[in-house]
Amino acid sequence: MNLPFQIDLSGKVAVITGGSGVLCSAMAKALAACGAATAILARGLARAQAVADEIAASGGRALAISCDATDKAALERAQQKILSTLGQPSILVNGAGGNRPEAMTEDEFYSPAGESVRQFFDLDEQGIRSVFDLNYLSALLASQVFAQDLVQAPGSCIVNISSMNAFRPLTKIPAYSAAKSAVSNLTMWLATYFAPSGLRVNAIAPGFFITNQNRDMLFDPNGHPTPRTEKILAATPMNRFGTPDELIGALLFLVCPEASGFVTGVVLPVDGGFSTYSGV
Repeated sequence: MNLPFQIDLSGKVAVITGGSGVLCSAMAKALAACGAATAILARGLARAQAVADEIAASGGRALAISCDATDKAALERAQQKILSTLGQPSILVNGAGGNRPEAMTEDEFYSPAGESVRQFFDLDEQGIRSVFDLNYLSALLASQVFAQDLVQAPGSCIVNISSMNAFRPLTKIPAYSAAKSAVSNLTMWLATYFAPSGLRVNAIAPGFFITNQNRDMLFDPNGHPTPRTEKILAATPMNRFGTPDELIGALLFLVCPEASGFVTGVVLPVDGGFSTYSGV
């Protein structure tokens, strides 16, 4: 892949949860292109293996592991496999995340009862818990498991994947917005907690990128932009969606101790200006 700049990660091992997704697979390939051995953790082994195979075909070293990042025992099994196959990790990217339809409203604003849409009062408790587990709990548990290795590796770091929703909650997705806010808060907490050890903890907050999870929300079956897309682009000064490769510069900066050795606890927006625009 084409990197915005090159850093040397030779001899390092990177663990990426949610590593088969559109954004995190690009991150995994970038870390591998810089020389890191990469462990791709995802619930579906086939998709994780496809990413690992692509890395291997480009001359890198990668290991695909089926792992539910909300299950600590599964993460511990993955940790042991990584230690025995690739070696001691020094980079953790907490990329597992997502949303659930049952934790989303279909209306943007409250209207009187009788509407045939999912309102705030209809949100499913289990769906909300699932969204928090997938986004927040997964990052906490993976950090618990892998930070035991990271604190022993000089120059090690954790990069969490937050969201623009953490700065300003978006309409229709209260659980996801709150969960990503928790990820940002966890990032700052972990940064403080691990500072004496030298383990740095930061986060990237992507703006709007087209992924497999949000494609149907952004485009209709004919590929035309939905009203939601029109609102997003109107609120993004650069007036477009980001591309996965546009996250790589931020990632490489944060994982490189020579570039960001005194940077910890930050949440870095990569959003085309969305977080700067008030709408007027």
